[in-house]
Amino acid sequence: MEARFVAYVELVRKWQPVKNLVAPSTLPDIWRRHVADGAQAFAALPAAKRWLDLGSGAGFPGLVTAILLADAEGGSVTLVESNGRKAAFLQSVARELKLPARVVSERIESIPERFKETGDRFDAVSARALASLDRLLAYAEPWLTAGATGVFHKGQDFAAERRQAALSWGFDLIERQSRIEPDSRIVLVDHVRRLPTAGLPEQDARR
Repeated sequence: MEARFVAYVELVRKWQPVKNLVAPSTLPDIWRRHVADGAQAFAALPAAKRWLDLGSGAGFPGLVTAILLADAEGGSVTLVESNGRKAAFLQSVARELKLPARVVSERIESIPERFKETGDRFDAVSARALASLDRLLAYAEPWLTAGATGVFHKGQDFAAERRQAALSWGFDLIERQSRIEPDSRIVLVDHVRRLPTAGLPEQDARR
């Protein structure tokens, strides 16, 4: 496992000048800011074997999860990344490190129909630095309502995001403080459902 992580970090450094995978200012601290931070997703839900990672970027947390599951029977990670250059990087890493991962280079909005046709099911849906909680629930709704758990990295504005999301969604949520960034959180979301008033004009929602 350690060898895979070392190789992964080396590949990020190698591809960074061409692919702009992470913020340049974070590269010197990649082990803490990205690898250790990404590992918090799997640590929050270690029983999950089948993961869907949305907006995978450079693979944090998706590829980190795949490395942690590399020797686990039945482990798999599907990474969704619409940026062609970053998707190529993800595919290269998965191939070179022999990870249980596949890459879908499409927009998130387009994939529910694809997975409906293939019958793919997931235990967990992860995302890091992708969107507000309200938007994340909309992106992940097809899998969350089918029983998957959302595992999301959230920043210091999470309290406001939670209040906003609660206007449109019902959900059970566990909030854990990040071990990497004191102001950040890892949140687990279950039992997601749209509220009856969600999407209605304000005057109708008050009736």
